[in-house]
Amino acid sequence: MPATKNKYLKKSSKFTNLPVVEVKNDSYKVENGWAAICSRLNKEISAIDHPKKLVIIETYQGVIHEELISNLKAGLKYDRFIQSEDYMLPEEEIKKLVFQDVTNDRIFGFLTRLTIDTFFDPEKVKAIQSEIAETKKGVIVIYGCGASLLRPISPSLGGGWGEALVYADMARWEIQLRMRQHLVDNLGVKNRDTADWMLLYKQGFFVDWRVCDRLKKTLFDKWDFVLDTNKIGQPKLVEGKAILEGLELATNRPFSVVPFFDPGPWGGQWMKEVCNLDESAPNYAWCFNCVPEENSLLLKFGEDVIEIPSINLVFCHPRELLGDPVHGRFGDEFPIRFDYLDTMEGGHLSLQVHPLTEYIQEKFGLHYTQDESYYMMDTEDDAIVYLGLRKGVNPDEMLADLEEAQAGGKPFDAEKHVQTWPMNKHDHVLIPAGTIHCSGRSSMVLEISATPYIFTFKLWDWGRLGMDGKPRPINIEHGKKNIQWDRTTEWTRKNLVNNIRQVAQGDGWVEESTGLHEREFIETRRHWFTKKVEHHTHGGVDVICLVEGDEVIVESPSNSFEPFVVHYAEVFIVPAKVGAYTIRPYGAGEGQKCGTMKGYVRF
Repeated sequence: MPATKNKYLKKSSKFTNLPVVEVKNDSYKVENGWAAICSRLNKEISAIDHPKKLVIIETYQGVIHEELISNLKAGLKYDRFIQSEDYMLPEEEIKKLVFQDVTNDRIFGFLTRLTIDTFFDPEKVKAIQSEIAETKKGVIVIYGCGASLLRPISPSLGGGWGEALVYADMARWEIQLRMRQHLVDNLGVKNRDTADWMLLYKQGFFVDWRVCDRLKKTLFDKWDFVLDTNKIGQPKLVEGKAILEGLELATNRPFSVVPFFDPGPWGGQWMKEVCNLDESAPNYAWCFNCVPEENSLLLKFGEDVIEIPSINLVFCHPRELLGDPVHGRFGDEFPIRFDYLDTMEGGHLSLQVHPLTEYIQEKFGLHYTQDESYYMMDTEDDAIVYLGLRKGVNPDEMLADLEEAQAGGKPFDAEKHVQTWPMNKHDHVLIPAGTIHCSGRSSMVLEISATPYIFTFKLWDWGRLGMDGKPRPINIEHGKKNIQWDRTTEWTRKNLVNNIRQVAQGDGWVEESTGLHEREFIETRRHWFTKKVEHHTHGGVDVICLVEGDEVIVESPSNSFEPFVVHYAEVFIVPAKVGAYTIRPYGAGEGQKCGTMKGYVRF
């Protein structure tokens, strides 16, 4: 059902869908289109002072190889074009190799420990390395995932060579869209025509992206060029050092990643209006607006913008971004996730539970779990949250009712077993792992949580189908092993619902602690303010959302970064390296009572 225009806004939104980090260095030139890209690469190749020249074009899983190969072959001047897939193991062997991590489950697998070299036939690799080493002159292009493995091990072999490395990166949200359209294959196999695209995504999540990331981390300082093909038919090329400069710049200032919006069977209409989205879309259910593993980072060079995965920043500068205490605990992972769940004029989310820490470690190979919370950005009068169990719940009876509903019998009576709580705008409920929960219709939720977002055990989905017309996966077997049956009405009321207290105040501002639960590692602080508020990262990373007010500005007391303007509902990251910063009402927000929600890791 389309939203009534301006139902959720009093005025036009200024929400920014394409935030950028601007690199003010005129020495970098972005090449647009295949003709310009190949011309630039040919020029660079010809400048290599050696009779034998290797051009390694390393690709991330998810690039459309047909587009890249055909255009590179047509435009580059080369003597031999080698494709890495020809030196991989046979498909059946790769399928056996990854099965231990992919498993037979539609959704869940195990985070792989495989590396890219395990996908290759060692004898074939040795043979092609010897061929390349023995070649005396000419331009040899080595293309594909793992292309860098095919270069000879020692530059002294065959008299050495000159070399250029091009890295074709890919944002994961775009890979997912391509998987849904069956445009790309998983690593080392031809499986894009798999009927269920979720199987492609699962293998990407648990295997391909882990493998490609391990290789990528070894290549950052070797990039000569980065190739952006996130938009099909609109490729861009820029020097690798330009990307590295942009990543370093981002650690010294507040920035936003690119929000990714997606429809869903329960999706609503709030984001469509507030976030300036396509009005013809049926709904928008999710917005990943701070999930660096999924989101993109846009680097602007003059009038051109290059899109890269925002996880690259975490890989390249984990200590500067996260701070030593957070990096020491989580390594090069970004542990905080902000996202939106829109059920305005939509439906209930699925009734669900997240795995306990020991369960996610044992079953899926992650070292921390998906603790989370729901912060109510907006609500209608009938908004509720299902949270915790009713007093006196009978576990056997509830599980039997779930099994019957899943088998096509009587629909599950959620309110018989699960406690409901009326919700108002700016309420905050906490959801430590093991707590049964579900956001009801008529809500706009800012979900603040730990990062492992895929590990949701759906117990009941109200008998509906997914956007693909197929039943959404239900995971009662996983779920029942994680439900904490003692989290009933009074425990939930005392520990999880609006556990808000004032912790500080000053001239024109009040600071409140709103959570999270002691079992969760994220602390959340809400600031209400009409004047400037002083903040400090204290050696950790801050993630902030403007939850009230039209506009604010983030500034450095020492002018160490340019002022950063934030609009209502936008989320931004403040790297640990920034240290002191201030936030105050600005522009359309001046004269208003503004509010921010900040999440950071307790240490």
